[in-house]
Amino acid sequence: MSEPVEPVRIGIVSISDRASTGVYEDKGLPALQVWLSSALHNPIAFEARLIPDERPLIAQTLRDLVDNAGCDLVLTTGGTGPALRDVTPEATLDVADKEMPGFGEQMRQISLRFVPTAILSRQVAVIRKRALIINLPGQPKAIAETLAGLKDAEGKQLVDGIFAAVPYCIDLIGGPYLETRDDIVRGFRPKSAQRPSRV
Repeated sequence: MSEPVEPVRIGIVSISDRASTGVYEDKGLPALQVWLSSALHNPIAFEARLIPDERPLIAQTLRDLVDNAGCDLVLTTGGTGPALRDVTPEATLDVADKEMPGFGEQMRQISLRFVPTAILSRQVAVIRKRALIINLPGQPKAIAETLAGLKDAEGKQLVDGIFAAVPYCIDLIGGPYLETRDDIVRGFRPKSAQRPSRV
């Protein structure tokens, strides 16, 4: 009998002055929750936070999600542009043990296919202890595009999304074995790291 799919705890953080004070409805947290629930076979426990653009608060929230809530993966949305209040990347680097620059590079490559202003985006990804933290764009459509990548009309993958690399990264830092739904995003692992499918 095969082992059950491992549960995963995921922190999702929407960073916005206006949404956090109720000026408008936050769309980042629902978009992240819907996408992740559709992309993973694993049972997910979400830790959701909606906070303003304050560097010390963002850093403390990320520390709390990893150190106290026990999240294996933390995804943030918002606060990654060049505006004066955009401080999410700085706060993320404040809590980092290691920086993972490839994630930000790929996100900008995907977004550049749609808008030239993608070069203004400053998303970073880091490892803190045994958790991966990734800054995502602020718009739900851009969140899905950067996570899943781009497909043509026939469904052929044109550009890989960043989530294809997330399961193996979490393997390497000692987290749970994430199993993706291939119709949403196909997680890549070397053959030596693959386990028999449990779904």
